[in-house]
Amino acid sequence: MASTTDDKPAPEPEKVAPPPEAAAPPMECAPRDHSVVADVVLRLLLFACSVVAVVVMVTSKQTEVVGRLPVAPFSPVFKPAKFNHSPAFIYFVAALSVAGLYSLITTVVSFLALLKPGYSTKLIPHFVIFDVLVLGIVASATGTAGGVAYIGLKGNSHVMWNKVCNVYDKFCQHIAASVGVSLVASIVLVLLVFLSVYSLSKKIPK
Repeated sequence: MASTTDDKPAPEPEKVAPPPEAAAPPMECAPRDHSVVADVVLRLLLFACSVVAVVVMVTSKQTEVVGRLPVAPFSPVFKPAKFNHSPAFIYFVAALSVAGLYSLITTVVSFLALLKPGYSTKLIPHFVIFDVLVLGIVASATGTAGGVAYIGLKGNSHVMWNKVCNVYDKFCQHIAASVGVSLVASIVLVLLVFLSVYSLSKKIPK
């Protein structure tokens, strides 16, 4: 018997829309190395200390009356005191000038390493070597200038070296301030060496 119902075509399967492409994860910025930031700050501080120490030392000039000529009307004898009258102070200015130039160059290099994460790893060994070298130069200059400044302040009765700071007070104040700032520069260099060694120790696989 013929079927009374019309043959209906089978329904087509519903087309499932393809899933939307997963959104690409946002690019994560490389974590900033805080040791590199500290390195840049310390090198800027070293540059500032070096410049201040040199400027204060170079401007240390004072002229005072140290005696009178035995002629009427006993004309006074003026004697200036300058930093370039002492080889120790000349060496001090030269050493701190080198430290200032070095700190300026390494500050720029360290800042570029801050912008390129991972690049600082190649610089740390070089920084350690040159930081130690500059530390030795600055420390020796600070000690040399400090020793001469102490003799100027206290004198030395054993070798008949008279003190001069009772006459050239402003000159000695400049010298003392310059040596003090240089001592801060030496401490900053020590911190830079410790920071570089610490950063290297973190790179060593355990």
